[in-house]
Amino acid sequence: MHLSYWEIKNWFTDIDYTIVGSGIVGLHCALRLRERFPESRILILEKGMLPQGASTKNAGFACFGSISEILDDLKSHSEEEVISLIKKRWSGLQLLRKRLGDVAIDFKPYGGYELFLNEDETSFNGCVARIPFINEILKPIFKADVFNKQIDRFGFGGIQEYSIYNPFEAQIDTGNMMQALLKLAVSENMLILNQQTVNAFYDNGNGVEVAIGDFSFTTKKLLFATNAFASALTKGAVKPARAQVLITKPIENLDIKGTFHLDKGYYYFRNIGNRILFGGGRNLDFETETTTEFGQTQIVQNKLETLLKEVILPGRDFEIEHRWSGIMGMGSSKNPIVEQLSENVYCGVRLGGMGVAIGSLIGTELADLI
Repeated sequence: MHLSYWEIKNWFTDIDYTIVGSGIVGLHCALRLRERFPESRILILEKGMLPQGASTKNAGFACFGSISEILDDLKSHSEEEVISLIKKRWSGLQLLRKRLGDVAIDFKPYGGYELFLNEDETSFNGCVARIPFINEILKPIFKADVFNKQIDRFGFGGIQEYSIYNPFEAQIDTGNMMQALLKLAVSENMLILNQQTVNAFYDNGNGVEVAIGDFSFTTKKLLFATNAFASALTKGAVKPARAQVLITKPIENLDIKGTFHLDKGYYYFRNIGNRILFGGGRNLDFETETTTEFGQTQIVQNKLETLLKEVILPGRDFEIEHRWSGIMGMGSSKNPIVEQLSENVYCGVRLGGMGVAIGSLIGTELADLI
């Protein structure tokens, strides 16, 4: 890397904490470490030009799970686990809002809606029947009913007459949130280096030697906040899950406001002003979408366009302006992994597609392992 004496002295000497990943988890971890150790030297390494993965690529849903997602989770997790997860997501959202402020993240409490296609009547009826039960188990967290049935007032096509509404759900501006977090980190004297990949690391008991490119340096503690890209660290307990997203050009007289879920959360859309952001569809081809490669596929994009045309904007003219993808970290369990890997190496990963909600809390828990 041909570094000078000055560069080595100011950026890579006497480093107390090195965090890999400058997304939601990594930056909250750094901020918590700064609170606990005000005089420490903190270095953040990011492999992308911008925070890579999902932190700058998500849909900006301040959500904690639609009713069909929660019921689905209850099939593979205990009731206590599901309640604990929702509590963590809700606490994480409050921490994010408190740390950055609602204005900075453009927090809009429009509420969330779960829609059910006409052919999903059985699923709809099943969810409606379980509303009282779910509201009851969530009451200690929210002190009020979370879900209720509402007639569709948006003019969607091919769906059940009623949707399931959640007044506690909101939307944020993902770009504003990440800019605010990065500015806060810099103001707290963090060193952030972009386009740096950790090739190897070695914990010698007294510290960790970290190799980036053809250069290596020593840090007292190494913390991984790489979510979807943590498979090797966790022996495969984290699997990448690509999410494909598109956004329309502005649509005249668009009267859709809120965050919307379809098909157990596999599809999701929202308004951004007078545009529609729409993503999902990895359930069409799980194998292909279990990847760390960014990009789009025809099968998913065609389905998104069809649903956009027939369900979300029936009879409306629209144009798609842009498409992208993000990589989430999933696994057989939706419980995040926050653990010590060796004497001086730690990780906080596997956010289960709920990074906006839970990321701030996981970053804090990661810092508190030290």
